[in-house]
Amino acid sequence: MTIAATPSFEQQLIDHRSYLLRFARLQLRNETWAEDAVSETVLAALAKPQSFANRSQLKTWLIGILKHKVIDALRHHSREVCGLDGSGDDDADPLDFIGFKADGHFSQAPSEWGNPEQQISSRQFFEVLDACASKLPASQGRLFLMREWLELSSEEICKELSLTPTNLYVQLHRARLRLRECLELNWFANRNST
Repeated sequence: MTIAATPSFEQQLIDHRSYLLRFARLQLRNETWAEDAVSETVLAALAKPQSFANRSQLKTWLIGILKHKVIDALRHHSREVCGLDGSGDDDADPLDFIGFKADGHFSQAPSEWGNPEQQISSRQFFEVLDACASKLPASQGRLFLMREWLELSSEEICKELSLTPTNLYVQLHRARLRLRECLELNWFANRNST
């Protein structure tokens, strides 16, 4: 019987680099800034590996560091941050009308989600959620990540991206609708059929 060697801490960091880079690119919209943020994250992790101490998954810990690096980069480059490309997002979104009556109520009840709290603890759920989030239109994905994952306030997001609060709320609403639809199709529907 052979025992698989556990990859070194450095190798594990390398293994997570592409995910970190994708996250940073989505937020910063600038390849150089994203590379810098990820490099700073890796350097911070290498400088203090004892901070990790296996209290969470390595990927979670790295994303926590990267969140701070992305926020720092957004603030540092606030005058240079690329604005959101409104291509198509300002037009009526068909997802706004799917499944709704004219009065705003569901035309049919959403599918049963079972016990969401129990499902959230599943690693597979987070993989599906991550895949769904990556399929969002770039501007919606960026705003959703800034609000929900980077935990920036609406005021901070509006200031950083020169958005009106109304536009931000509309874009977040659209992103959440798309995420819900994606999760219903790719996670909850599969759970209910088993």
